[in-house]
Amino acid sequence: MATIEEQIKALEEEILNTQKNKATEHHLGKIKAKIAKLRAQQELQKIKGGGQGKRYYIKKSGDATVALVGFPSVGKSSLLNYLTGSRSEVAAYQFTTLEVIPGVMKHKSAEIQILDMPGIIKGAARGKGRGREVITAARAADIILLLGDVFNYRLDILERELYDAGIRLDKQPPNIHITQEHKGGIIVRGTVQLTKMTEFEIAEIIRAYGIVNANVTVREDIDTDSLVDFLAGNRVYIPSIVAINKFDLKYAGVEEKINETLGGREYLPLSVTTGQGLEEIKDLIYERLGFIRVYLKPKGGKADMEEPLVLLDGCTVKSVCEHLHRDFVNLFRYALVWGKSAKFPGQSVGLEHELRDCDVLSIITKRR
Repeated sequence: MATIEEQIKALEEEILNTQKNKATEHHLGKIKAKIAKLRAQQELQKIKGGGQGKRYYIKKSGDATVALVGFPSVGKSSLLNYLTGSRSEVAAYQFTTLEVIPGVMKHKSAEIQILDMPGIIKGAARGKGRGREVITAARAADIILLLGDVFNYRLDILERELYDAGIRLDKQPPNIHITQEHKGGIIVRGTVQLTKMTEFEIAEIIRAYGIVNANVTVREDIDTDSLVDFLAGNRVYIPSIVAINKFDLKYAGVEEKINETLGGREYLPLSVTTGQGLEEIKDLIYERLGFIRVYLKPKGGKADMEEPLVLLDGCTVKSVCEHLHRDFVNLFRYALVWGKSAKFPGQSVGLEHELRDCDVLSIITKRR
């Protein structure tokens, strides 16, 4: 019997040999679903077998984490050293960084962890150049900074490796809900007009993933790739920033070549040597992360409007409690909120209340 790797290879060859058009899209979707299922089985076998090779375990710290992802020798270590004051080794040859080097950048009251990742090469998602370990560490980041330079700006190669490793840049998870049933087959209900797939095609791909009875609700105009991503269940959705380093060494016509290669995608020109763009990238990271400021107010006292607590957008009262101390969750009674998230000043709320920028928060706890 063929191994999982052999089955995956055969299915990938079938995709390459199948002409891509509207008539074959459904068939290709089923093949992708089978590949996703086989890869999930493959990863499970590795976990049960203890895995092979070295893995990177990075303890997250600060208010958010940024992963520097780029080719070897594009200046990731130099950028980390500037942003954080860390001492990641810098040299004029490839693969200087052989470990994931963390540092902390302090900016606008936020402490942002920056990870200098070993350079990624083509084939990294399959394990080439220890790429699988690097990408695994990147999956835990809150944002990915794709870094190239004026000599190496084929960032589509990096994006493909991240994609093959289940990282979806600048996308949202597909709005699909599946409830498995004991009988009745697969019933698909779309709340929007479906133009990229029919309900029959959706049901067929779901069956290819081993689900035979289910109620499926689709709330957006999905395609085969987004459906397979949902069924795989191991995709991560991370925002990104693009920067191109070594602009002090730029040559005639390079900016036009970069724009053409990136397809008009916005990028920030950098030079760690001259300082070009370095302050701007701090602001860009901060803004892209979507921080909000929460001002804490002790019971019966005045709010501290000088030093806000900085958290990611979408945080809740529980997030604040966990940030302060784990005991705050166990001892929590209620909280009072003033600001944009409150229906009225001093509203009493629970742990799941979502906060907004510049809210004032007072946490009331039980006595020990």
